Amino acid sequence: MRRWALAVAALALLSACTGDATEDAAPSSAIAEESALTPCPEQPEQPAAGARTLPPLSFDCLGGGTLDLGRAPGVPTLVNLWGSWCAPCRAELPLLQELATLAGNRVQVLGVISKDGAPQAESLADDAGITFPGAFDGEGELMAQLGINALPYTYFLDADGALVHTEIGDVSSVEELRALVAEHLGVQL
Repeated sequence: MRRWALAVAALALLSACTGDATEDAAPSSAIAEESALTPCPEQPEQPAAGARTLPPLSFDCLGGGTLDLGRAPGVPTLVNLWGSWCAPCRAELPLLQELATLAGNRVQVLGVISKDGAPQAESLADDAGITFPGAFDGEGELMAQLGINALPYTYFLDADGALVHTEIGDVSSVEELRALVAEHLGVQL
């Protein structure tokens, strides 16, 4: 069983993207104020003590506001790390948008644009019709703290901010995303 799990993990990493910050990566202060992405939501409180959480980092959002991973989201949440340079991410983003639309206010979908330039990320989001909030991590600080060097990764957080599941690699359908949400967040969409 362990060999199978290692093989699956290796396959997921091989099919995922790796990359470095682009030459055009813009610092967070240079993020465009006009974007099709919605602003990041307010986060009400600190995660439950002792819960396994994402690193407590904060990032400016392309649509405005700030994503503070050190605060509980208040609703079940998917945090997807993506970059415009990542082919699997490009294929997965429309599925995440469809899930975000389907979920309404029952599940929040957030993106963390990783090791990328703001103009490239905004262009992809615009071309793909992405409107869910996207936080900008041009230097890949979150990836570094999580010890990952490939994308996409999707983190499932409960309403209290506890990390309940990590999906390595891309998903292939909205049905797969719905099943993951039901299994790990307990929300039927």
